[in-house]
Amino acid sequence: MRHTLTVARRVIRQLLRNHRFLALSIIAPLVIVYFLKLFFDTMPEMFDTARYAVPVAAFLVHFLAFLLCAIALVQERTAGTMERMFINGFRRTEIIGGYVLGYLGLATFQAVAALTEVIWLFELDYEVETLLTLFGVVWLLAIASVMLGIFVSTFARHEGQVFPFVPLIILPSVFLSGLLMDVEDLPTWAEWLGHALPLFYANNVIQEMIQANGSLDEVWGNLVVLAGYGVALLGLLMLDPPL
Repeated sequence: MRHTLTVARRVIRQLLRNHRFLALSIIAPLVIVYFLKLFFDTMPEMFDTARYAVPVAAFLVHFLAFLLCAIALVQERTAGTMERMFINGFRRTEIIGGYVLGYLGLATFQAVAALTEVIWLFELDYEVETLLTLFGVVWLLAIASVMLGIFVSTFARHEGQVFPFVPLIILPSVFLSGLLMDVEDLPTWAEWLGHALPLFYANNVIQEMIQANGSLDEVWGNLVVLAGYGVALLGLLMLDPPL
């Protein structure tokens, strides 16, 4: 546990020193949400803004947490940082746990900042229980995205090799998770493929919570699957060859 906390503190210190990376992680989703508000303001009055505003904010957190975490981990490997940790007696589980804890703080701040701006800009009025559930699901999605970024980083030897994973993982999330259209309207194979994406379950919870007739059982079921997604990725990371 001591080694895990040591790695986590090192990651946090590195994030705080890297002002450009930190600014991109925090400011980028806020700017995009603002542009989203400008776009939605041009839509007809009957347009259901709530149907898309919160899910798009969740997608932004998902995308940035995944991409930035994957790139940062590849940079750590190419710099020889992880090899030095292994030489100094750090176990694989301790290194992974430290990186997860370190980037979890960043992902949490991204989730809170993006969702808070969406609720403020779009003047969304929800009960406290609904707001807490929305924050919770975006946070769980951010955790799954961090795990996914760490997992993808194991297949890349430099930063450029991370980007081919964007169309393979992120773009399907846009079209197959229910973000833009109901998955029931898609072909059966596409609907099943959407079930393999964490954003699918996050969007299900969001849609259930913003609807007056949302099912609580459905919400908890999707939250459990989303949490299990992150746990499953963590398990795969523990089984893979050394970082």
